[in-house]
Amino acid sequence: MPTRAELFDAYAVADRARPLVRMNFVSSADGAVTLEGRSGALGGETDRAVMQVLRAMADVVLVGAGTVRAEGYGGLRVDDEDAAWRRAHGLPEQPVLAVVSGTLGLDPGDEVFARAVRRPVLVTTEDAARARGAEFAGVAEVLACGRGPLDLGAMRDAFVARGWTQVLCEGGPHLFGALLDASLVGEVCVTLAPRFVGGDAGRIVRGVAEADRRFDLAGVLTDDEGFVFLRYAAS
Repeated sequence: MPTRAELFDAYAVADRARPLVRMNFVSSADGAVTLEGRSGALGGETDRAVMQVLRAMADVVLVGAGTVRAEGYGGLRVDDEDAAWRRAHGLPEQPVLAVVSGTLGLDPGDEVFARAVRRPVLVTTEDAARARGAEFAGVAEVLACGRGPLDLGAMRDAFVARGWTQVLCEGGPHLFGALLDASLVGEVCVTLAPRFVGGDAGRIVRGVAEADRRFDLAGVLTDDEGFVFLRYAAS
């Protein structure tokens, strides 16, 4: 099994000042993004360790509202060891959790807000912010980006203006597709699980037109359970 130190080395970013949107997904060997409706069921011990390392490196963890609901996000917190790593590298103890919801289709009482250890950010449209933003004032910062469709480029620029250059996106597939369509994805980290799922599970990217988007293979790791950890960088 790769050690924690080896994972930090394998996923290290050469220049943190350079803005980077990094995706992290797990997929079965036959391309399924979920098992029994959840992506977490596909992972293993090393996959969970990779997720924690990537979160420790991030300024902000970005996730779609649908994934918050499907995966049961209950707030974001890295463990004490990773918090110490962050302090040693001049970072706040905890990354920010940013939830993308074009319609603010969440409830202020949801656990993702109630259990937050750092005030989350809700990324939405200007129209939705005017309509429902005040409902979330006590639990999150509402960041309006775009009057019609959500402007993910404006979101990224707003993050960078706050010094949040390193963005880790944990899905879901439609958010991945939208980020790809906006040419904002710099890296994709994919855990390939040694499972063949079948069924009707979707792929890690959805809702975007077919195109030949080229990425270079930047790293490969394996573990004793048969998982393969792939790191791709935009060409």
